Amino acid sequence: MKDSLRRACSLAVFLLVMGCSKEPDPVDLANTPTPYPANVKPGFINKVWEVSLSTGVAPGTLYAFLSDGTLVITSPNSKAAFGAWTYQNGKLTMIEQSQEYKTDILTLNHDELRLKSHHPGGSIEIVLVPARVAPLPP
Repeated sequence: MKDSLRRACSLAVFLLVMGCSKEPDPVDLANTPTPYPANVKPGFINKVWEVSLSTGVAPGTLYAFLSDGTLVITSPNSKAAFGAWTYQNGKLTMIEQSQEYKTDILTLNHDELRLKSHHPGGSIEIVLVPARVAPLPP
């Protein structure tokens, strides 16, 4: 209970901070040429995504691709881990624990981010949806 409350509070603070910065409206990757102009960001940036289905990641794990290239990953049973990500020439790379993983974006829209991450032992598919936000206590 204590960990879930701490997680909910951390997520609420993160969302509040993210809501205070004005980013350009997301764009549809499929209909936009790359590389992006400096003022246009791919639609998965600065949003908290939750794993709904995966071949290798626990459901409920949260991902946030911050605009400065920081990747934040946390699950209900662990503390937040920090990595990095890059998106260059239409290619996404996620960097976790100093290991780079080329990652295909299979689907990107307001309701779903579907990724296929290529690891040395094989590929992992991850379906992410916008994270559910727990209500703040009264």
